[in-house]
Amino acid sequence: MAREAVLGGSAEQPEPEDRALRPQEMSEMIGQKDVIERLRIVVDAAQKRGEVLGHILFDGPPGLGKTTFATCIPNELGVHVEFASGPSLKAPKDIVPYLTNAADRSVLFIDEIHRMPKSVEEYLYTAMEDFRIDMVLGEGINARTHSFRLNPFTLIGATTRAGMLSGPLRDRFTIREHLTFYSTDELAQILKRSAGKLRVDLQEDAANEIACRSRGTPRIANNRLLWIRDFAESRADGNISFPVACSAMQMAGIDSLGLDRQDRGYLETLIRVFAGGPTGIESIAHTMNASVDTLSDEVEPFLLRSELVVRTPRGRIATAKAFTHLNLEQPTSPGGPDDPMPF
Repeated sequence: MAREAVLGGSAEQPEPEDRALRPQEMSEMIGQKDVIERLRIVVDAAQKRGEVLGHILFDGPPGLGKTTFATCIPNELGVHVEFASGPSLKAPKDIVPYLTNAADRSVLFIDEIHRMPKSVEEYLYTAMEDFRIDMVLGEGINARTHSFRLNPFTLIGATTRAGMLSGPLRDRFTIREHLTFYSTDELAQILKRSAGKLRVDLQEDAANEIACRSRGTPRIANNRLLWIRDFAESRADGNISFPVACSAMQMAGIDSLGLDRQDRGYLETLIRVFAGGPTGIESIAHTMNASVDTLSDEVEPFLLRSELVVRTPRGRIATAKAFTHLNLEQPTSPGGPDDPMPF
């Protein structure tokens, strides 16, 4: 098994419970079958040729397994892995130790790679293509440029916003994989696997109910399970039955669709205050006393994916599904949901 290390402590390591639940090999992973199959092919081919694996870019929403893949791939290859994070690499000098200390055929994983400055991205070009970097030694008229050869390595990047990467950097990743949301059945299997590692009794119907309320995201499913485990140990006999799971999620404010209190607050503000819309995100944020970034980055993505809210040129509009979910009657006044939407 590959040894995990971080130079300079610039990347956060997973919490103990998260690390315990995280698969260590691709054979343990559930879901993303097409991605796993393609990665198995390139890993197997690289091992047979005795060559370094090509650079890999994973993109997709948070919590879908990008870091898990970055952990499993080095384990499959039996090589060393270093962890770094994009925000901590503020200048080229910050990434030099990772590159110069990289072992032969090792893996460098950069999380949130889209948050690296352009200067760092450009510094990676020759490192990724030619396994070489240029360093300036000395100052002024005595300065000299030294070309430093690197051991062949694999760069694995993870991003939630692939569009923010520059085109030249994206093109240097020979393998690009987009991770999609998980089905309810896949999440239920993940929950049962996690429950086994946590040594808790999770009944089948309880696992399915938790999966239904986990937004298609394994990280959220495991977080729900950890809360329900604590609830079961405190308020029940420690076993997670269907009633126990429902009671725990009700206390946490998680409804049948997986909406939390903030999600429902957004919908209720849009419906009660603005008659279902259309209205701008700034108006909703000011009314809720919340930041625009919180609503646009954390709340709206799931509401949009669940077809509870739509975006139009005039603003956000609550759909009929949102009114039904909150047991509210749709207004018929001009400007409400019945007003034609300009697309």
